Amino acid sequence: MGSDYYGLLGVERNVSKEELKKAYRKQAVKYHPDKNPGDKNAEEKFKEISQAYEVLSDDKKRAAYDQYGSAAFQPGGGASPGSGGVNFGNGFRNQYDVFREVFGDLGGLFGGAAEAGQTRTDYDLRGAVEISLGEAFTGTERTVRYRRRVPCKKCKGTGSADGSRPKACSACGGQGSVFFNRGFFQMSQTCQKCHGSGTMVTNPCGECDGTGATTVSHSVRVKIPAGVEDGTHLRSSGEGNGDPRNGRFGDLYIAVHVQEERNFQRQGAHLHSAVSAPFTILTLGGEIEVPTIDGSGILKIPAGTQSGTTFRLRGKGMPVVGRNQRGDHFIQAHVEVPEKLTKVQREKLETFAESMGQKSVKKVGFFHRIFQ
Repeated sequence: MGSDYYGLLGVERNVSKEELKKAYRKQAVKYHPDKNPGDKNAEEKFKEISQAYEVLSDDKKRAAYDQYGSAAFQPGGGASPGSGGVNFGNGFRNQYDVFREVFGDLGGLFGGAAEAGQTRTDYDLRGAVEISLGEAFTGTERTVRYRRRVPCKKCKGTGSADGSRPKACSACGGQGSVFFNRGFFQMSQTCQKCHGSGTMVTNPCGECDGTGATTVSHSVRVKIPAGVEDGTHLRSSGEGNGDPRNGRFGDLYIAVHVQEERNFQRQGAHLHSAVSAPFTILTLGGEIEVPTIDGSGILKIPAGTQSGTTFRLRGKGMPVVGRNQRGDHFIQAHVEVPEKLTKVQREKLETFAESMGQKSVKKVGFFHRIFQ
């Protein structure tokens, strides 16, 4: 069957699209090549999980994979139109394209991938960072390192070795596009001579090859506010690519991915968790110490509490961004059954059970039950 796409992403075969996307995001950030420089295994893993997600997130491809396995996506593989299947060949997108799509087109923050994450203007850059739930509670900062294009210092952005301004392209007249007729229709295409810029440099700068811009390493300190939610987009003004024509810079947009926490489930500003309490406290009432996002708290349990009862700690949840306010923490209490009892404890428990009108349960043999 080839690669196990479900296994690569750590999900079950009946996984929902939402859970599939969440699993891919976690894996993609972990194995992104620019987060693991020089690690060929991480790079290969990133390619594999991106391919797995692309297949499983598409209903038709997923159906073909479930029936034929990864062979459905190989030339001449098991799935073909003639066999009732779907042969997709090797038409997989670049793994960085998949990454940017899942992160809301914010996948270019890691190293050189930033250039691939440009927007339609080619001056805004987009990327992603990952933080823990604890960091989301307190707020944190990240130093983001990436590469961006800036006006060439040697030619001052002109692209010309002698500093002269580019001239209008003779092929398109400075339009960047050329027009031609096809029957009754007039059509246009990008000018092949100037590649759509509309200008030509007769004496190109040796530093930037006439483009007017060079690529440099850059870093910026990003402040992430307390209470930030998974998928929040932050903007750092003027930290994108530079326009050599006017010296202006685009912006840097960052998607924040908040890691899942085993002990807490988050819903907006509210947190949910579960604790175990001795059956004596659930029965008689009392207090227990419970873990919270900022340490610990005291949970008061009234007498006669049933297992599975949910309590609320007001104002003990996550901060609300921009407000002096916190959500609540909901805690579900479950009975804690002792695994071992001493002889004295067992006798007292049996006495208690009898006082409640409950008879002790004794083991009865199989044949005894059958023939009674």
